[in-house]
Amino acid sequence: MFEPFVALAAIDFSFALFVGGMIVVAILALLLAAATIKYGALWFQAYMCRADVSLLSLIGMSLRQVKPGMIVTAKIMGRQAGLNIHRQQGMSTARLEAHFLAGGDVTNVLRAIIAAHRAGIDLDFDRAAAIDLAGRDVLDAVRTSVSPKVIDCPDPQGGKTTLSAVAKNGIELRIHVRVTVRTNLLQLIGGATEETIIARVGQGIVSAIGSAETHMEVLAMPDRISKGVLKRGLDANTAFEIVSIDIADITVGENIGARLQTDQAAADMRMAYARAEVRRAEAIAEQQEMKTKVAESRSMLVLAEAEIPAAVAMTFRAGGVHRGRLSRTQHAESCESTSRHASRRVPPATPRKARDVQSWETEGGACN
Repeated sequence: MFEPFVALAAIDFSFALFVGGMIVVAILALLLAAATIKYGALWFQAYMCRADVSLLSLIGMSLRQVKPGMIVTAKIMGRQAGLNIHRQQGMSTARLEAHFLAGGDVTNVLRAIIAAHRAGIDLDFDRAAAIDLAGRDVLDAVRTSVSPKVIDCPDPQGGKTTLSAVAKNGIELRIHVRVTVRTNLLQLIGGATEETIIARVGQGIVSAIGSAETHMEVLAMPDRISKGVLKRGLDANTAFEIVSIDIADITVGENIGARLQTDQAAADMRMAYARAEVRRAEAIAEQQEMKTKVAESRSMLVLAEAEIPAAVAMTFRAGGVHRGRLSRTQHAESCESTSRHASRRVPPATPRKARDVQSWETEGGACN
């Protein structure tokens, strides 16, 4: 009874599967057509150049926000230049995409590798990509390695055009140096830049001129200075290799030694003058001190002289002075009394008015 309905349901299910499969095929066909329309030209270009880029890789690049045209162009450049673009060992599409996603310049790296390959310089993709990601211009580095460039020492952008060096005789020499360098690709990553080369060369030139006995030696043989500096290995741990050091210009400057001696003589004179002023001030102070002592001695003399009349008067009151000669006992007592009185008041001093004392001794008042 239900057999016709079962058969009809089976037919409807098969038809639905057929219709669904046709829809899926149509969608895939549309997607393939769209991909072919969009990436067909790039894929065909890569295919004709044997760049080894598949259509699925181009679609994946768009999904990964990678520029398919740049990758295809890089692969074609590598293929035409004879580079290894093998998927497993060479410069594959995946490695180019990874470098682009890391922020590198794929086209610049390919150009640098091709230039190095043409010049016979060993530079693989990994080293070139590392140099590019380190912020260095790898193409310019390869060009500098092939064709050396000239660096001015000192750098004119710093405001100075010459180096100043002084020989042993004190004469200043002003020198302008040109350094020819080429890039050392093996030390480009982590190596010092041009500023280090300029600083080292400047230091070597100043040191070499400073060791010369006279400036005439440098003027006579400037190449000896440059060769001596070149032998010191100034390019160690730098991104460059020094080819030559040439002195472009050399002029005679000031007599620094004479000026320094003049300044030293002036300084010595000022120091001697200061020491003389110190001694003069000490002498003036000592003179004032001696004047004070003289005034103090005079005051003591005046005090001693003032005591003489009092002593003479006391002698008269004591009756120790007579017209005739005193007895020995009276004379001794009078002298002892006078001595005690004088020692109690002032220290002994020589009186300025010697006539009074002499007249007093003549009258018989001296204690002999």
